[in-house]
Amino acid sequence: QSQQRHNLYIEYIDKYNKMAVDQMKVYKIPASITLAQGLLESGAGQSILARKHHNHFGIKCGGNWKGRTARHDDDLPDECFRVYHSPKESYEDHSLFLRGRDRYALLFQLEITDYRGWAYGLKKAGYATAPKYAIQLIDIIENYELYKYDHKEKGASSKNIKKQSDVHQTYLSNDLVYIIVCDGDTFENIGKEFNISKKKLIKYNDLHKEYILTNGDIIYLHKKRKKAQKPYSVHAIEASESMHTISQRYGIRLKQLYKMNHKNIDYVPEGGIVLKLR
Repeated sequence: QSQQRHNLYIEYIDKYNKMAVDQMKVYKIPASITLAQGLLESGAGQSILARKHHNHFGIKCGGNWKGRTARHDDDLPDECFRVYHSPKESYEDHSLFLRGRDRYALLFQLEITDYRGWAYGLKKAGYATAPKYAIQLIDIIENYELYKYDHKEKGASSKNIKKQSDVHQTYLSNDLVYIIVCDGDTFENIGKEFNISKKKLIKYNDLHKEYILTNGDIIYLHKKRKKAQKPYSVHAIEASESMHTISQRYGIRLKQLYKMNHKNIDYVPEGGIVLKLR
């Protein structure tokens, strides 16, 4: 059932969809993702950062930013954000921001129409801290049919455009194949789809047999590795992260993550602590 649509969102999409498509043609970032991020990060263009400083994507200053800046409360008080001369400059910098960082490199191996893969990939790569960030992007894309703009790249006819829902998209991390759990998924239906037993799926992912899958869970289809892939050598723990979520993020066996950091199984991670991944 379609969610209620907001006029501010519709107006934002009408105003900026061409800009998002133009960025997609040059930088190969799905227009649906660019629009959804712009809508979410800027509150459909109504945030102070967007209205006063043309920052539509919540991009912070970073060490290499030489342009104007503005201070704004976000995850922490009085954080530094980039200031632009126009929304177009913000959209261009968003594309360059994603293109120029190694942590987003795997996203560009996805199909331009794989908005779900992009949404979960952005969250996994650390673009935002909100736990439901990927789901929020997907909800916006599907509610406002933003996926139709991704087909501008190939000139596909609108009658052939459909949402992705029938089978699981597969992804790679640490050279291992994984999927993202959707609403209603069980170990049984995932096992049937990929011809893997429930017992193996539970073992591969360091879970217990009573575990109930949750939307957004990462499930590996192979046994995880003993250490992370280069260049991921350490990880700074964020608030609410567990050893298990970190092990899933990098495709590392949970037991090995404890072992290489000299922690016992009762250890509760604390924000700011740095863990070894290799």
